[in-house]
Amino acid sequence: MIEINRPERLNAFTSTTVDHLLDAVRQARAERDTGAIVLTGAGRKAFCAGGDQKQRAEVGDYGKGSSGQLATEELYRTIRECPKPVIAAVNGYAFGGGHVMQLVCDMTVASTTAVFAQPGPHVGSFDAGYGSAYLARVVGEKRARQMLLLGERIDAVTALSWGLVNAVVEPESVLQTALDLARRCCVLSPTSLAVLKHSLNADTEHIAGLGRVCFDALTLFGHTDEAREGYTAFTEKRPPDFEPYRSGVEMDDDGR
Repeated sequence: MIEINRPERLNAFTSTTVDHLLDAVRQARAERDTGAIVLTGAGRKAFCAGGDQKQRAEVGDYGKGSSGQLATEELYRTIRECPKPVIAAVNGYAFGGGHVMQLVCDMTVASTTAVFAQPGPHVGSFDAGYGSAYLARVVGEKRARQMLLLGERIDAVTALSWGLVNAVVEPESVLQTALDLARRCCVLSPTSLAVLKHSLNADTEHIAGLGRVCFDALTLFGHTDEAREGYTAFTEKRPPDFEPYRSGVEMDDDGR
């Protein structure tokens, strides 16, 4: 089991957190005695609330990390490319990058208290690549646009009906249910599971390249005044003012 242990920050990640997750997934992949991986967050308030917006407001980014940047796209690819099943156990919030992380897992067990959202536009950010194109493959175009363009929060029952998760259980049963699924995988042919997983991934492998391009754009966007207004407003607990950054045809005083 791999657990994100930052409950005081709703298990939000910094570049260091992502580096540790990458190391853990790679180690589990290499371990002969590991047949499946369960990924979860400490406590019951959050699986992962995405990037640490408080740190972003304090220092301007999520930290440099071993690669010099936030390596979330690499983490998503590593989870998908791992030949062993990866199962997310989601209690509480799965927001932004945290939501994408559970999305790319092979299966997800959610608590009745779980909430899923892509709130990027609220905080001057966005999750493209897997967070948009792959999300649309999983839940459908209209539902993906609803989540992405409105930043709507989706409860566990809705997530189950949309096919975003595989099961919804009481909070105290989430981890055990995910571990039970992992144990069921562990008695099956590992080569068969690996080939099946790679085969299922093949149809959407192009999203990795799209995600890389979008992450480069996000890195540039993160240094703009518009993005800064988003995460600053979040930490100051006020609505962001994005009006100065709108472009379009100038209107007359009467709105025409």
